[in-house]
Amino acid sequence: MLRVATYNVRGLKDDRRALARVIRALRPDVLCLQEVPRLPARRHGRPVFSRAVPVSLAALARAAGLSVAAGGRLNGTAVLTSPAVRLLRGEGRRLRWFTGLERRAVAVAVVEKGRDRYAVCSVHLDLLAGARLSHAAEIVPILEGAAREFGAAPVLAGDLNEPPGAPVWRFLGARYADCFAAAPDAGGSRTATGAAPGGGTFPARDPRVRIDAVFAGPGLTVLSCGGADVPSGDLTAASDHRPVVAEIASGRHAGRRVGLGIATSATERAPFPLRSVP
Repeated sequence: MLRVATYNVRGLKDDRRALARVIRALRPDVLCLQEVPRLPARRHGRPVFSRAVPVSLAALARAAGLSVAAGGRLNGTAVLTSPAVRLLRGEGRRLRWFTGLERRAVAVAVVEKGRDRYAVCSVHLDLLAGARLSHAAEIVPILEGAAREFGAAPVLAGDLNEPPGAPVWRFLGARYADCFAAAPDAGGSRTATGAAPGGGTFPARDPRVRIDAVFAGPGLTVLSCGGADVPSGDLTAASDHRPVVAEIASGRHAGRRVGLGIATSATERAPFPLRSVP
């Protein structure tokens, strides 16, 4: 069984002690992060270093008992791993850039736990619908290519910046299982202090929408999916998002049947013209 979590940490701009406590409470084998800073925090133009408070991605990982496995220097996504898994590969990949929009990247880590291998991808999609869908169509082959190379099962997690039922959710749902929909608040998460009704993840103080998710690929069974079992005060202090954690295992797929056919190019269905910059 693998515990995969995803968390948008808002650039470590909030209470970093609370953030470290939340991450430790998640007990992840693999943690996908979004909005991670590429450089240590700065004050008056100078880097800030502290033994007590994590001020960089590496420091946050150490405070949570994890290691940086992938990403961190490419546009804000990263994957951290615990000592319970063996890292086979970690890399960051830039995505196609659209003029006037923020540059995006993914972080992919291939890990092994026991006899099972997983390719885990951390994503943070754009605020504009057309770019989100185009990047989702670009990410799937990256993830599945890594999975095929290592004989691993694909897992995608991150901040989709849209609610269930929107185009990216439908696109990914045709291939993978939405873990929360497959096993909402099961496995003990039902009583978690940080659980929100309907699995809401944003905003942290009043999570009305579910825009953060974990998706499990074919061949995986979703055992549980929910929030962090921590005081709500830590959740609201740590970030403007709430985390999601899922327990998955190899075996017969427990969610909706997943097809692997690639749909029509997402850019053809974008609601506005996108100009790609190589």
